[in-house]
Amino acid sequence: MATNPRKIAGFIAANRYGFGARLGELKTITSDPRGWLRQALTDTSVPNALRELNSTEFNYNIYAEAKAEGAVGLMAYFKGEGRQVNRSEVAARTRAAVESDSPFRERLVQFWSNHFTVSSRKAFTIGICGSFEREVIRPNVTGRFVDMLLASSRHPAMIIYLDNINSLGPKSRLGRNNPRGLNENLAREILELHTLGVDGGYLQDDVRALAKLITGWSVGSLEEPDAGQFRFRVAAHEPGSIEFLGHTYKGRGEDDGIAALRQIAAHPSTARFIATKLARHFVADEPPARAIATIEKTFRDTAGDLGEIAQTLIDLEEAWQEPLPKFKSPNDLIISTFRALGSQGVDMERVAGALWMLRQYPFSADSPAGWPDTEADWLTPQDLMRRVELARTYAPRIGSRNARRLAEDILEPVLSPSTIAAMDASRNRREVAAVFLASPEFQRR
Repeated sequence: MATNPRKIAGFIAANRYGFGARLGELKTITSDPRGWLRQALTDTSVPNALRELNSTEFNYNIYAEAKAEGAVGLMAYFKGEGRQVNRSEVAARTRAAVESDSPFRERLVQFWSNHFTVSSRKAFTIGICGSFEREVIRPNVTGRFVDMLLASSRHPAMIIYLDNINSLGPKSRLGRNNPRGLNENLAREILELHTLGVDGGYLQDDVRALAKLITGWSVGSLEEPDAGQFRFRVAAHEPGSIEFLGHTYKGRGEDDGIAALRQIAAHPSTARFIATKLARHFVADEPPARAIATIEKTFRDTAGDLGEIAQTLIDLEEAWQEPLPKFKSPNDLIISTFRALGSQGVDMERVAGALWMLRQYPFSADSPAGWPDTEADWLTPQDLMRRVELARTYAPRIGSRNARRLAEDILEPVLSPSTIAAMDASRNRREVAAVFLASPEFQRR
C-alpha cells in the first residue's frame, strides 16, 4: 500500500466523503483534499438529473385520484404509475450521485435521507419518497437540524408513512368516541430515531404526549385547496395542556407541536445521538469517543448548524487516519462503480435494479430505522458472491480502455500487491476490470 500521505488523503476525500473518484479526478482532489470537500458544501445547484421530476403535491394527487376509485384503482396505481414514479426517482437520484462534481454534498443528502427514512415498503408512499428527499433533505442539508426535523415531520410522505394522518386526539372533536384513536408511530420515531435516541431520556408517557401534540398534522385531500400538502386539522387535535419532557404546553394547537420539536432538537441527547451516527458513517463502525465528542460539541455550540457540522467532519482527524475502515454499502458500491467506469449511455433504472439483488434498493428500507451502516450488515457470503457477479457484469464497460491503468488511476494510493498480482494474472482487459471492481480496495471506503 502506498504511504504518500497526500495521495492517501486524496483517496480518503474521494471515497470516505464522496462516492469514489472518476477517471483523472484523484489527481485534482489530492492537490487540496479538504478544500475540494469544502467547495462541495457551497454547491447548492439542483443536479440536472433531478430537474424534471414532479413535486409531492403532484404525485400525491395522482395517488389520491386512484384511491378514490377504490381497490381496483389503488392496485393499478401501485403496479403502474406509482411504481414508475418510484423507479424514475431512484434512477435520477443514482445518476445525480454518479455524475456529481460535489459528491460530498450528495453523500450528506443520502445520509440525512436515511436518518429521516420514508420507505416505499408502505405502498401508500411509493410515489412520494423521492420528492420527500428533494423537498426536505436537499434544501436543508447545510442548514439547521431543527429546520430539517420540522420539514421532515410535517411532510406528507412522513405523515403518511408513520400513520399520523390517521391519528386523533382522544379528547378532540373527531376523536371522542372514535375507535381509531391516537397513533403514536410518528411521535415514537421522532424521539427514538430522529432526535434523542432510544436511550435519550424519554419515557412512554413522553411518546404519548408528543403524539397528542402533533395530532391534527395531516395532508390535504383532493377536495381541499391544499391537496397533497401539509394541513393542520383542528378537529383532530388534542385540546388542553400537555406535559412533555418536563415542559407544559398549554393548548396552542399547531404551534405546540412545533415548539415541542424545537425543544427536542436542542436537547443534549439529540446532539449525542446525531454525533454518534455521523462518526459511525464517516470514521468507523465503532467510532472513537473523541470523534463523537468533537461532532457533538459543534452541534451544541452552533445549535445544530449542519453546515458547520459538515465542516467539522472535514476537519475530523480520526477520519483521515485509515484509508479503508468502512465496507461500502450496496448503494455506495453501485455509485462508485459508475463513477469509475462512466455512466454515458447507461439506463439507470436497470442499474438501480441491481440494488434489489444487493438488498438496498433506494427508498425501500425495511423499517423507519433506515439502512444499516456497519460492515456486518452487508458482508455475508451471499452478498460477496453477488458483488463478484456484479463486477463481472459491469467489467465489459471497460471497452477498449486500459483496465490496469484505470484501476491504478482510481485506487493507486491503496492498491495491494495481491490485487496487482491478480490483475497481472488476468487474461484480458475485462478480467482485469472485474478484478479491480471486486478487489477489497474497491469494496471499501
